[in-house]
Amino acid sequence: MSQISEIKKIAFIGDYLPRKCGIATFTHDLRGAMAEQYPGVESFVAPVNDLLEGYEYPTEVRFEFSENDLDSYRRTADYLNFSNADIVCLQHEYGIYGGPAGSFILSLLRNLRMPVITTLHTILQGPSTDQRQVLQEIGLLSARLVVMSERGRKMLREVYNIPEEKIDIIPHGIPDMPFVDPNFYKDQFGVEGKHVLLTFGLLSPNKGIENVLRALPEVVKKFPNLVYIILGATHPNLVREHGEAYRLTLERLAQDLGIKRHISFYNRFVDLEELKIFLGVADLYITPYQNAAQTTSGTLAYAFGSGKAVISTPYWHAEELLGDDRGVLVPFGDSKAMTRAIIGLLEDDTRRHAMRKRAYLLGREMVWSKAAQSYMACFENARRNPTSPSIRRLEVRTLEEERLELPDLRLDHLARMTDSTGIYQHAIYSLPDFTHGYCIDDNARALIATVLLEELELEGPKLHRLAETYASFIQYAFDPELKRFRNFMGFDRHWLESEGSEDSQGRTLWALGTCAGRSKHRHLQAWAAQMFERTLPSILDLKSPRAWAYTLLGIYEYFRRLSGDRLAAQARDTLTQRLIDIFERTATDDWPWFEESLSYANALLSHVLILSGRWADNPRAFEIGLRSLRWLISVQKAPQGHFRPIGSAGFFVRGGKRADYDQQPIEAHSTISACLEVYRSTNDETWHEEARIAFEWFLGRNDLGLSLYDSKTGGCRDGLHIDRVNQNQGAESTLAYLIALSEMELLEHDLKAFRKPTDHETEALKVHSLAKA
Repeated sequence: MSQISEIKKIAFIGDYLPRKCGIATFTHDLRGAMAEQYPGVESFVAPVNDLLEGYEYPTEVRFEFSENDLDSYRRTADYLNFSNADIVCLQHEYGIYGGPAGSFILSLLRNLRMPVITTLHTILQGPSTDQRQVLQEIGLLSARLVVMSERGRKMLREVYNIPEEKIDIIPHGIPDMPFVDPNFYKDQFGVEGKHVLLTFGLLSPNKGIENVLRALPEVVKKFPNLVYIILGATHPNLVREHGEAYRLTLERLAQDLGIKRHISFYNRFVDLEELKIFLGVADLYITPYQNAAQTTSGTLAYAFGSGKAVISTPYWHAEELLGDDRGVLVPFGDSKAMTRAIIGLLEDDTRRHAMRKRAYLLGREMVWSKAAQSYMACFENARRNPTSPSIRRLEVRTLEEERLELPDLRLDHLARMTDSTGIYQHAIYSLPDFTHGYCIDDNARALIATVLLEELELEGPKLHRLAETYASFIQYAFDPELKRFRNFMGFDRHWLESEGSEDSQGRTLWALGTCAGRSKHRHLQAWAAQMFERTLPSILDLKSPRAWAYTLLGIYEYFRRLSGDRLAAQARDTLTQRLIDIFERTATDDWPWFEESLSYANALLSHVLILSGRWADNPRAFEIGLRSLRWLISVQKAPQGHFRPIGSAGFFVRGGKRADYDQQPIEAHSTISACLEVYRSTNDETWHEEARIAFEWFLGRNDLGLSLYDSKTGGCRDGLHIDRVNQNQGAESTLAYLIALSEMELLEHDLKAFRKPTDHETEALKVHSLAKA
């Protein structure tokens, strides 16, 4: 059964098949299990190469980097950042990365902008100085660390000072194999009626196979039909340096011991399906490693989970996995103890099969499907609770610090996103995304932005052309029979629906009212006033409170020039009363709000009632607007004092837990507009300050300390995720920023016009006048 996750894209780093390496197999199997369990999640691999020519990788490999090329690590970080991956899953082993103790990987990690989850395949109890420093910094740069045993977690705490809360134990994944009698497969190898021992994995001297060979002469005396299969190619690094010397040593030892006919070498790197057959044929599996300092063994996990009776030396992973008579442990280098263990299990069928069953049952918790689910829980935890410097959090400045200056108004991105039809909905980074075409929501916002920017006397002819483009889109969207507006249009300029959403109708009325009431161009005023009058009556049939609220904004803008319109005044009173009614039905002392949840553009609802209180002499509306906005501000204020809008990834349902992410620019804009309206109504400087706090969210005073405004493009990024900024600069986000900045600038102009000049300004004016004279 496929699973659903909030994660949409995962990048895996490690080495990868067809490279012959246990970690390459692990990365391949983990990525495959994730793809199978979560088909809706995209995943790709960025492997490290130990060969200049690289490997013939499968299609999921998107980017490669070279073990000993430091610059390639930095390029990989750039690629991963550009890929928009939600999570990077790193496989760490000192030997597969370049630099002292594999330190080159740190260059990659330091430059990533998303959470990193690192699986540690080797944890040393007595690391060198370089090894300790590398692992400790990986711990700092990773949101979470995955180990495969309790011993690994203990060592991370005690040897490397990694916090307990940052560590997850996820057992090494294994294929889900049936529990079968070994005799079922023996005819495929010509070993019917024989006892079969198996060791598999890449051959190298530290595997201790010679100790098993020395144990066998006494075993074959008792079980002359015994075969010991040694499966696996010699480790590629060993082959490059010493050829097949180690394998030849083992062959000579078998001959010297007189057991050569009992030994079968399979000198190749087998795939999973073939490995299953080899595992199936074995009566006993043996791991005779010579070093205790091994927290993970993939070969042990595979054999154990498939229900093999296992004999092993007591390295750390084996001690933990084979306890409680789930296997047999023998001392390192003790061939006589190995002899006794083999004979004991082959003689005692009852014990051997009971051991197999215990191992198999425990192994069901280790199958790759469950490992994938555990990894996904780890990934989601990392995104929800980012604690890593790899996320590049900046310290959020306190409100006592100096205010941030308002940026200059720029039309670069607005113009880039607009063609002769209108403004595109979405962007990929700062490039218009043609795929999703246009919508009236954004063209209405864009028309509002141009009107406000005109008031600030910004780039007249260029701005006027943009305004006419957005007005033309609105005109074309109008259906005279329904007296409603269509919303979505494809890039091919065909409408994708016959009637737009209720909110899109309200936003369009807002734009028309703003254009009629504030535009400096008579033809646009006249057009907008006529369209406003034609469409206003249909709004009264709508059920959406936000559609009502957007319409009320439009009415008050319309009244700047045409305040004698009785039909508009009646609509204003009707819609205002509707908002009052839903507030009085829903609000309580601890939830003074209009709805059962806080969702999007929340402050808009408070804003329009404050407007009605101010301009329509409606004290009840003003009281509700102010009360609800005060509460909303308190809900959207972080403990450090900065603005923290309700996140769109779940919103905030009454009685539930608020979503902190994904934070959207539309929330900052609606809060700014509402606070500025209260300030104009009350002259209470507190509300001006609240508007500044909300605006500075765009500039980096937010939970991540990252700016959503892009000073290079003039655009605004699409939102603040739990771990990074969404780098796309779509229309809604950019327009929310531009309208908010315009409103802030217009207020600053008003304040300068009415305040008394300072002595310095008076003196400067005198000097200017004298110079002019």
